[in-house]
Amino acid sequence: MKLTVKPAAQLKARFRCPGSKSYSIRAFIIAACGGVSVVKNPSDCDDALVAMKLAKTLGSRVKPISSQSFEITANLKKFNKSMVDVAESGTALRFILPLLSLEKKDVVVNGTGTLVGRPNVHLTETLRQMGVDVKGRGSKESVPIKIKSSELSGSRQEIDGSLSSQFISALLIACPQISEDTFLFLKGKKLVSSDYILMTRQILQKTGVRITAKGARQYLIKGNQTFKGLKNFDVPTDFGLAAFHLAAGSLIKSDLVLEGNWDKNFVQADGHILRFLRKMGVCFKESKKAIRIKGPFQLKGGTFSLADCPDLVPIMSILALFAKSKTRLTNIAHARAKESDRISDLRDELLKIGADVSEKQNELIINPLQEYKANCLLDPHHDHRLAMAFAVLGLKIGVKIKDVECTSKSYPGFVKDFKSLIAKY
Repeated sequence: MKLTVKPAAQLKARFRCPGSKSYSIRAFIIAACGGVSVVKNPSDCDDALVAMKLAKTLGSRVKPISSQSFEITANLKKFNKSMVDVAESGTALRFILPLLSLEKKDVVVNGTGTLVGRPNVHLTETLRQMGVDVKGRGSKESVPIKIKSSELSGSRQEIDGSLSSQFISALLIACPQISEDTFLFLKGKKLVSSDYILMTRQILQKTGVRITAKGARQYLIKGNQTFKGLKNFDVPTDFGLAAFHLAAGSLIKSDLVLEGNWDKNFVQADGHILRFLRKMGVCFKESKKAIRIKGPFQLKGGTFSLADCPDLVPIMSILALFAKSKTRLTNIAHARAKESDRISDLRDELLKIGADVSEKQNELIINPLQEYKANCLLDPHHDHRLAMAFAVLGLKIGVKIKDVECTSKSYPGFVKDFKSLIAKY
């Protein structure tokens, strides 16, 4: 489906933003590890639905108890699958691999679309060191990934944390369930997306699982721990998805109220968007229940490290186009291994409109947009965050976006909510 976005003079809306995709996936997967859980207000995006399905695959019963709440009862059935499909969910893939190795059965894990070709080698290498007979396709060890009946063991282990924190979170979820203690050491020149590791630990703690951090690169994970379930876990609202609406409100004359569960006790890497917006000169009011923004604002450029929040690269690039001075987005090499290459693919699309954007391996340099070509057809490369970022760009210059249905991966209601921004005008 192609979406045409025309320049907007004003925006006005009040709506509830969706629950966090990252918290929802973790809640469903961790709930499947033990006990009885109640998860409220989870995301209904494609990736969260995959995680819910995987909870059932692992033997849990998932029962709706209201339109926005689910009860998950773990370990009601034995695992009996020889093939597991994770669709396009990279997070679900990484989380399920160590858990499947606990089942001591032969199983093939497959996926589709943008997941084909995404790297998993850092995780599979560590799993082999831990006694698991596992092998993916090619040098990146992408799907399909075959696991032969073997046993996950602990002791001292190392894993590379320079490409994705999901590999680390996967082991933090699985290792408390084995008999041995595990000493996990994180290697790699620069660790990325560390807030997502904190997110995983936060949910594990709510189930009664204890993991001891010894500095930034060492974890002690006691074996034979009991998962007691998540008691009335209310999924926080997704800052990464709200970022697109906040960006729109920053660029256009606006009065937007984004309702949700904005409790800052929940760790969200994409919550950095609030700090970045303030640094660029944007003002807004926030509480635990709503964020209100009245734009537009004259944006400032600058240097922003996105080491912990690579999902913000697309929308920060759009904001940078309308800043008064040059913007550098740094420490983003790991953004190349997402649904698209979020550096090269994004740059290529922005060049179509006449943007002055250059890339290095680990950064993007964006100069203020001067002359531009309106109504260009932009390709999000099947990347939901590129598609949503291009929609915000369209409010300023007008664009057409291919394959906009890819937004269902994280935000099925995006087009509806986005259209509501301008519906009152």
